[in-house]
This record gives sequence, structure tokens and C-alpha cells, in this order.
Amino acid sequence: MIQQGQSLPNGTLSQLTDDGMQSHTTQELFANKTVVLFAVPGAFTPTCSEAHLPGFVVLADKIKEKGVDVIACVAVNDAFVMQAWGEAQNASELMMLADGDASFTKSLGLVLDTEGFGGIRSQRYAMIVENGVVKQLNVEEGGQFEVSSAEAILAAL
Repeated sequence: MIQQGQSLPNGTLSQLTDDGMQSHTTQELFANKTVVLFAVPGAFTPTCSEAHLPGFVVLADKIKEKGVDVIACVAVNDAFVMQAWGEAQNASELMMLADGDASFTKSLGLVLDTEGFGGIRSQRYAMIVENGVVKQLNVEEGGQFEVSSAEAILAAL
């Protein structure tokens, strides 16, 4: 699993915007920026939709006031699902990123195998990344939702 102080691995994430499908490399996304990246096991799932994503939507301005350039949500879903979920959650201040084949999640060592329920997904986590280097990494224990919340990240900034 990736650790604090390590550089993020190379990868590509997708985003559906009004301008069409965009591919973002991790180098582009994280270079010379402070980014809060949080991951959810799945778009439109209960904890993700009722607490995790909404917390970042509500606190986006306060998080950005702390010097954060980008707040990004990533899930092992496709870009169409991530865009629809972002619209449903009024997440216009966040980047809704898709890791469709889980390659980025695998490279981080943060895979969650839900088996028959949904297959390969991401563990629930949040990280603060400065210029591509992980400065804070909060990974939830199985089934928990505490350390990766928007409130926890805001307190860490």
C-alpha cells in the first residue's frame, strides 16, 4: 500500500465533462498543486452518497481556503456513472474521476474485493497530496467511515 511521503504512481483517470471525455494523467493532476483525493467503494452506494461525497461538497470552500487547489473523488466506476453521480450530488466544485479498470487503485495497493456484490473496488480513503507526494493518508478499516471524512481532512490541513 502506498505510504505517506511516497510519490503517487503514474496512472490515468477519466472524467466526463461538458467538453466530452477527458483523460487525466496523475502527473498532470497532481503536479505543482495541493490536492485532496478521496476514494469511495462505489458511486450511488449508501455511505458514499449519504455521507462521504456530501461532506466534501458542503466543505469544499473551507477546504480550498486552506490552500487546496483541487478536490477530487475517485471510484472504480466508469466516467458516465461518476458524472451522473456528481450531478445528482451537486458536486460541481469537485472533480469526479473514474478508475474504470481499477488500474490506479491497484497501483496504490488500495483494492477492495467485494466479490459477488460488486467485484474489484477501491477501499475508502482520503489523502492530501502536495506536488504528487502523499502528505496525509487516511484509510478506513473495513466498513468504517471516520478518518476519510471531509471533516477529518479539513482538520488535517
